[in-house]
Amino acid sequence: MNIAIVGASGAVGQEFLRVLETAPVDIDELRLFGSGRSAGRTYTFRGRETSPVRVLRHEPADFDGIDFAFVSAGGDVSREFADVITARGALMIDNSSAFRMDPDVPLVVPEVNGDDALDAPRRIIANPNCTTIQMVVALEPIHRISPISRVHVATYQAASGAGATGMEELELQSRQLAAGEEPTVKKFVSQLAFNLIPHIDVFTDNGYTKEEMKMHLETKKIMHAPSLEVSATCVRVPVMRAHSEAIWVETERPVTVDEARAAFEAAPGVVLVDRREALGYPQPLDVAGSDPVYVGRVRSDLANPCGLSFWTVADQIRKGAALNAVQIALHIISRRS
Repeated sequence: MNIAIVGASGAVGQEFLRVLETAPVDIDELRLFGSGRSAGRTYTFRGRETSPVRVLRHEPADFDGIDFAFVSAGGDVSREFADVITARGALMIDNSSAFRMDPDVPLVVPEVNGDDALDAPRRIIANPNCTTIQMVVALEPIHRISPISRVHVATYQAASGAGATGMEELELQSRQLAAGEEPTVKKFVSQLAFNLIPHIDVFTDNGYTKEEMKMHLETKKIMHAPSLEVSATCVRVPVMRAHSEAIWVETERPVTVDEARAAFEAAPGVVLVDRREALGYPQPLDVAGSDPVYVGRVRSDLANPCGLSFWTVADQIRKGAALNAVQIALHIISRRS
């Protein structure tokens, strides 16, 4: 198996290396690509030094022999280089929003719609938005009991969602405020430390942000449920890593708490942490660096007889990005064997 990583020096690119380090697949060659700033860097992978990071060029031959190319360098780069990456047969698994809603590009979360990845006519598979991935992994077990018709979700998104520079700014602001200094504000629209920002991505004409509309649109596509409606409010919070979501769902028939708990316990990729006591629920501080989607605070919705409410936490860089992409590749490999 020959693997390429485009954007290898970024936060998600580095997470690709960590996820692939222990992935159950033999890797014969690992090619790393990046910008001129990262060209020439090497990393340790499976006990050996990688070949130096190459500058991404408009040269299809650079991807000769590559089976899977994991791309996390932003939407503009993905659009510009997609034909270059796939020209010699590589399957591109793209972490940007560039192709997610294209009808001929599957949008895949393996626990929900893994087999969609087997039909990729453009040799491009889109990795969904981090908040969408986390949510649909938790929605799917309930949806199998009784179809979900409506979802309301409030997200609590860590600085990691804005990349390495977002985490660095939160850390810097925390140090500055502790020292009585004016905080540096560059990456976010406002001070994040000791604050909440109900604004992620740009606003659209309907008053929702693009981040919120991604959850609305992507969920329908992944779950093959065009009538499923999602209303989201996305909030940046002063957490270093791992996103949290408070989710309310309406199902066709009432789903009991016991049914929901049993479904979560049996669901792939889900860990139920749901005790009605202090610390009997998942928290981002505990979840950072782990693979599953953690679910807790499961209860009936007092405002809706067909409603359930629950809380989820997942590592945005792992399951919300690199891990999900690698799981897509592993799902394809398993179906081919």
